[in-house]
Amino acid sequence: MLLNSQLVNDHITFETAAQHAFMQVPIVLPNQNAGEVRQMMAGRQYEIASHVVVCGEKGLFLGVIRIEDLFAAQCETLMGEIMDRKAPVVAPGVDQEVAAWKAVQSKESALSVVDQNGLFVGIIPPHRLLAVLLAEHEEDLSRLGGFTRSTEEARSTSEEPVQRRFQHRVPWLLVGLGGALLAADFVGWFEVQLQQNVMLAFFIPSIVYLADAVGTQTETVVVRGLSVGVEMKRMVMRELLAGLAIGLALAAVAGPLVWWRWGIPSIALCVGLSVFAACSTATLAAMMLPCLLNTLSLDPAFGSGPLATVVQDLLSILSYFCIATALLR
Repeated sequence: MLLNSQLVNDHITFETAAQHAFMQVPIVLPNQNAGEVRQMMAGRQYEIASHVVVCGEKGLFLGVIRIEDLFAAQCETLMGEIMDRKAPVVAPGVDQEVAAWKAVQSKESALSVVDQNGLFVGIIPPHRLLAVLLAEHEEDLSRLGGFTRSTEEARSTSEEPVQRRFQHRVPWLLVGLGGALLAADFVGWFEVQLQQNVMLAFFIPSIVYLADAVGTQTETVVVRGLSVGVEMKRMVMRELLAGLAIGLALAAVAGPLVWWRWGIPSIALCVGLSVFAACSTATLAAMMLPCLLNTLSLDPAFGSGPLATVVQDLLSILSYFCIATALLR
């Protein structure tokens, strides 16, 4: 665990490939032989010596030689003959995670940084690459769990005492309780319609449930998308269309089933339209609320669920009774 913490802390202040690169490395010319280079390196200390960098006279990067290949070469072997001319390189401004994954995909333990003019900038050593991969891995895992802040905050939230868990969660649930009472008022507004047709009450739980289920799916997708850096504009249209399609499909099933089971076409039409409206508005609410909380620097993992549920329930009940009022006069 100590190694884990040290590696993560090393990476915190770095973001680009150049910031991870070391310059104090063995640099040789292509016409030098292995014997000369080994003698040159003896007694000298480098920041990283796992690779020998081969450059032209003006610092133009030509390739690298693994230290094991250098020591295995005959004394008269020239560096230009054994260097890897296709060694993977990255530009100085490349994101650290991209650089680390390039090294992994190339099966290299270190990565050369070369500028746009082909000049050698430095080498990212193995421990830096490991630090980046470890930190990014932990960050991605915490984000996929619904946390949009740092790994340390995610871990702290998971390990916090009961009192803080209570303080973090209860305010949002109190909002939910207020929403539940408001939903009761909404139902009370349509007392006359319920008295005239008590069957309307039969379908309230079903419509509310479907809206919550559709909203939960959308909310999960959006929270995870925001957590891993997906822009909201890339998700909006797809989720809206998906919500409309899901609502239409559920309405097409619910309407005929209600008609077949209860034999009242007006009720069946009311339920079908209400399911479509509830699912569509639930998608919109579940998509917008996590984005709003994220913009306000509030963790969507705590707030978006209870708050979205309240909004979805209220919209579902309101749309259901408005449709019923219009159709069942």
